Amino acid sequence: MFKSIPVNQTSCCETPAKEKSHLPVAIIGAGPVGLAAAAHFISKGESFIIFEAGDEVGANIRKWKHVRLFSPWEYNIDKAAREMLLATDWIAPENAEIPTGKELVEQYLKPLAALPQVSPYVYLNSKVTGISRKGLSKVKTKGREQLPFVIHVEQNGASSIFEARAVIDASGTWSNPNPLRSDGVLGKDEITIKKQINYGIPNVLGTDKVRYSGKKVLVVGSGHSAINTLLELAELKKESQATEIVWAIRKPNLEDVYGGRELDGLPARGALGIRIQQVIESGAVKVMTPFHSEKFIPRNGKIQVVGTINGEQEVIDDVDEIVGNTGSRPDLSIVREVRVMTDPSLESAYELAPLIDPNVHSCGTVRPHGEKELRQPEKDFYIVGAKSYGRAPTFLMATGYEQVRSIVAALVGDMESARKVELELPETGVCGIGVGGGDSCCGPVKVEEATSSCCSASEPSKSNSCCG
Repeated sequence: MFKSIPVNQTSCCETPAKEKSHLPVAIIGAGPVGLAAAAHFISKGESFIIFEAGDEVGANIRKWKHVRLFSPWEYNIDKAAREMLLATDWIAPENAEIPTGKELVEQYLKPLAALPQVSPYVYLNSKVTGISRKGLSKVKTKGREQLPFVIHVEQNGASSIFEARAVIDASGTWSNPNPLRSDGVLGKDEITIKKQINYGIPNVLGTDKVRYSGKKVLVVGSGHSAINTLLELAELKKESQATEIVWAIRKPNLEDVYGGRELDGLPARGALGIRIQQVIESGAVKVMTPFHSEKFIPRNGKIQVVGTINGEQEVIDDVDEIVGNTGSRPDLSIVREVRVMTDPSLESAYELAPLIDPNVHSCGTVRPHGEKELRQPEKDFYIVGAKSYGRAPTFLMATGYEQVRSIVAALVGDMESARKVELELPETGVCGIGVGGGDSCCGPVKVEEATSSCCSASEPSKSNSCCG
């Protein structure tokens, strides 16, 4: 295992920088994309080290372990990782089956991380708090590309510093949910009622049943996470008719929320739109649209939510619980001392933004992209996976796998392979251009593989939450 470097390092200006080639590449995050990067480094004979803030690999996925993905197993396993696992006694899941989050961790991520080529280089309970060049802040230019990166890590209460020749940030966005307020600011009023807010995906029909049964529940958000939360609450309402469900969405048109339905390339994802439309038309859910949240006022153990619809004030009274499914945002604080360029609106990788901007693209398909689009001003530093999308929705797992394949190829000097990015993503069945124009995002793309990290239930009686 790579050893930590003492905190009291010698300044780079006092001694020559060490040769970087012997150092590993640091990977931040031991989720599907981070572990896929490790598999590709192993296939190239390159060293790496992984830092995972949680106490197990796939720790964030564990938070929605009851959730079923949209896509079957054959599309949820990275190719390099599959080859490594098949060389062992690993029993591959049935390709056509759709796994839950728990199954994704137990049947894929844990076996992958347990391989002897991977396990010694995974640091759990290791939260990265900062990244820089050795001895230099981001202001200094001269000689910085010859210096190694230093990774500041909190490990079980102790601070350590590691060196690396390159860094791949695959830490995701799940732990940084967007606030409920439509202006994106976390106010004191929202903090005051935080015990009555679930920003994740509640297990409404399981461990969280008592919390929501017979309560007035407000669901905020219009993505797949919100839809699945609503579908489970609708099932709960059949058992406990006193359960009251209110759905606050900013989109003015419910048709935009229902998605492609029968036209969706992933039938399980399309089924969500069909089912939520049926639930809404049944009257089981009160829809508030386009609702923009502005204030949350605690009143005798309940919450009064103040907002606007078409510029007119609207109030939702006597709310017991709120489920915030308004998406997530990247934590960019750890990259403050490296030279990173992000899109000013999405906080995504800068060159990636035009391909995924939800203000322009109505569908979830993204053009193939790799090392070139993810390249940062800081040489050999990359943000990948869901974090590369910033605040944009509809990140797909296969996108992350192709991102890291291309980046690993570039880091080992195989630029031809790095440039040959091929990816096919399943169409959502919704295609159009918003304000801003440009070519259709839904045009033909080159074929390699299709998958989704988003979620659904394979049948109505199962858990129907989604990672959104």
